[in-house]
Amino acid sequence: MTELFLREEFLSAWEGQDPFSRVQRLDGDVFRSKEGRRTLRFFQAGQSYFLKYHQGVGWGEVIKNLLQGRAPVVSARNEYLASLALAEAGVDTLTPAAYGCRGHNPAAVESFLITDDLVGTVSLEDYCRGWPDQPPPVAQKRRLLHKVMWMAATMHGCGINHRDFYLCHFLLVPESLEQGSSVAQIRCHLIDLHRAGLRRAVPLRWRIKDVAGLFYSAMDIGLTRRDLLRAMALYTGKSWRRTLSEERSFWLAVRRRAETLYQKDMGREAPRWI
Repeated sequence: MTELFLREEFLSAWEGQDPFSRVQRLDGDVFRSKEGRRTLRFFQAGQSYFLKYHQGVGWGEVIKNLLQGRAPVVSARNEYLASLALAEAGVDTLTPAAYGCRGHNPAAVESFLITDDLVGTVSLEDYCRGWPDQPPPVAQKRRLLHKVMWMAATMHGCGINHRDFYLCHFLLVPESLEQGSSVAQIRCHLIDLHRAGLRRAVPLRWRIKDVAGLFYSAMDIGLTRRDLLRAMALYTGKSWRRTLSEERSFWLAVRRRAETLYQKDMGREAPRWI
């Protein structure tokens, strides 16, 4: 089975050639090269793109993930489909320029995904790093909070869970936050979708994992209790009082998981938040 999508510029540039062979020869700035995957930035006709190339992970990696209760990532297909579904739902994300997948053996599937380079963006991890010492304007912080929680709720609402849902995987266009006044005007792209799960509905445990990851990654950026209650209300679409009353078990599970992550990664007790 072979799947192939080439946007006009690659369809023209690679006419009459094997796209998989062309992808293998692409050269650029390498960001990752292990476990059968290679990620790099390259230029073509003056435009910059990102390539994620999957060569095949091997049976050892597949079996290891299955034994650990994890779905093995064997191709770029999930990331491609997740990006299309998120864009359809109105969530800023990766824009595919080319995609290919071939092979039946899950340990030897060959695939690639080329996306537009998100020039002029900054990760929320970096953007919010200085907030404890230099808090942003309250209105600006609330707009960003609204945007991020809307993205989380919309993603889960369309049946997608991220599995690596941290601030570092949100790429913000800073000018859009400073000038925009609505969720639609703020440009913030969700990336790194290769482990995303796509279903009719996201199971509870995966919603907890995503939201806990997001809250864990925001524990040291100076959010107040009021900010966190606002975030919870934005995610559920209810007042914070109703949220705490009607979904208390969900938020307690999120809190436990977020604090456990923090203690494990930081080696110290997590800050109290709700």
